[in-house]
Amino acid sequence: MAGTQHAGTMQKFPIDIQGEWRHVDLDIKSGKLPEEQKKDLLHNIGVMRDSIIMFTATGAARGVSGHTGGPFDTAPEVAILQALFTGKSKDDYVPVVFDEAGHRVATQYFLCALNGDIPAEHLLHYRAANSKLPGHPELGLTPGVKFSSGRLGHMWPLVNGVAMANRDKVTFCLGSDGSFQEGDDAEAARLAVAQQLNVKFLCDDNNVTIAGHPSDYLKGYSMKKTLEGHGLKVLEAEGENIDSLYAAISEAIATPGPVAVVAHRLMAPGVPGLEGSPHGHEVIAVDKAIPYLESRGVKGAAEILKSIKPAPVPYLPVGSSKEYAATRSEFGEAVVKVLEKAGADKRKNVMVIDSDLEGSTGLKAIHKAYPECFVSSGIMERGNFSAAAGFGFAPDKFGVFSTFAAFLEMIISELTMARLNHANVLCHFSHSGVDEMADNTCHFGINNFFADNGLSDVESFLYMPADGAQMHAIVDKVFFQHGCRFIFSTRSKTPYLLKEGTQDRFYGPDYVFEPGVDEVIREGTDLWVVSYGEMLYRCVDAVDRFNSVTKGSRAGLINKCTLNAIDEKMLQRIGNGKVLIVESQNYKTGLGSRIGTWLLERQLTPKFKRMGTMKEGCGGITEQIPFQGLAPEDILSALHQLNTPGN
Repeated sequence: MAGTQHAGTMQKFPIDIQGEWRHVDLDIKSGKLPEEQKKDLLHNIGVMRDSIIMFTATGAARGVSGHTGGPFDTAPEVAILQALFTGKSKDDYVPVVFDEAGHRVATQYFLCALNGDIPAEHLLHYRAANSKLPGHPELGLTPGVKFSSGRLGHMWPLVNGVAMANRDKVTFCLGSDGSFQEGDDAEAARLAVAQQLNVKFLCDDNNVTIAGHPSDYLKGYSMKKTLEGHGLKVLEAEGENIDSLYAAISEAIATPGPVAVVAHRLMAPGVPGLEGSPHGHEVIAVDKAIPYLESRGVKGAAEILKSIKPAPVPYLPVGSSKEYAATRSEFGEAVVKVLEKAGADKRKNVMVIDSDLEGSTGLKAIHKAYPECFVSSGIMERGNFSAAAGFGFAPDKFGVFSTFAAFLEMIISELTMARLNHANVLCHFSHSGVDEMADNTCHFGINNFFADNGLSDVESFLYMPADGAQMHAIVDKVFFQHGCRFIFSTRSKTPYLLKEGTQDRFYGPDYVFEPGVDEVIREGTDLWVVSYGEMLYRCVDAVDRFNSVTKGSRAGLINKCTLNAIDEKMLQRIGNGKVLIVESQNYKTGLGSRIGTWLLERQLTPKFKRMGTMKEGCGGITEQIPFQGLAPEDILSALHQLNTPGN
């Protein structure tokens, strides 16, 4: 097998996707596969699966991660749909392979290459920055991609609308036992039944999600029974038996109205080291991909994968340590310390609930240390948050909830209910901002201030530490406080801030966090930078460099670690000079607009500038921050601009 060389590519894709793919014209009404068509479908499934293993492994090689098992699993369904969309009866179908598991984006990129929208060689840049192959499909970004999936479990409701607009056609949507845990699908199922929409929901039931097996952490959960309860006809199939799967899809198409096909299979079937394992949910490692591809007769794969290396990031920020720590992981370690000090009796009044992300949000450390306080739950952010709030309904009890910051937008109504019920719930939202977000725009955690939706007579604070040490101090201070509290962290690691001109950590062992008080990191005169979180060490770099070369003006730096609290003394201190707000939150909804309002309300009118996230992402890891114009060089340039007379 060999690909075709295209301009701008360094290497050939080792599989000739278009050349190897066989046209199959299915007679779906018969419900049975003739032997020759069965042979061709199995061949196409192999081409797709080999290709997915090949190009997703490049994500592992370059250090941008990815997802292999999901798109590998659903190759049989996709091969059947592709045959339907290109056969004699193609006008009977909406020709889009909608998929509500966005991380299965490799399916969409494979189809882009198969349909000639991108050269196959471009797949070798999977999830690389500026490749237009981010971690979730985005309409308008990648040539050939026909929809934006958004986050997990958000597609079926939209597909219902597509079906309403195309009542004379069959509309398909791929799902999974993970995506179906989201509440959106329950609403979508009821609407599809009530309106008798011609939607066929093809569900991959592999009993694997990020954190484990749904059969373990969601006992009693059954896709079949749940869907039947909503009124759908449900057909079960053996996902790796093409005759069984084809017969079920044929019957679903022949049946008017909404039908679900639940395909049972192991995760990543036939892939050594991944089959049936949560590891299959993630990207396949290079050392597993190479022997698999070689066993399949794919030549040249090892050479290509071994030639791809992570891009080095040699930048050493000024004013921070060489040591880095993940604040999202430090959250879990900090909670463990708090619970240890609390003692067994008080720990009985604490419940920590996970949403299938304990390894990503830092909760794994809590699960390991105090399993009696821990609840492993599914991909059900609204319900899990409300359960944590309900546990904290009594004054002496405290719930803890955690997920990605992007998913904060999903619990706003539930948050209002928690406040109205005076619930004690501590929320940790990791993956805030845009730094190292290879999943790209739909996973940007840039609307954290949506959490501050209570009225002014209710105290409910938002905190974001600058580094791992401050994370421990914040958790220690606010863990057993009452009400709704929010702590944010990033996906990326951050260095420890240093005191000016020293190698001493700014947040040393004697530091005590005081909620609501802005902290001066660098003293200034008439020019001030206000920042927080992962942008603070970048601001330290810019401020220290600015002060080293600038005469007549000294830039100061403030850590606004309590994001939504007004520090009157600090506002008066900065309000008559020049102010630069730096954050990776949404430029429209972030801190900058708030501080500007607070200053004007006090008749303070400094020269004012703000920086934040303003556009959809570029993919990749370290490239996201500079792509938004938020790198230290950009901050330094903004300082010089703000300090220039006449500007």
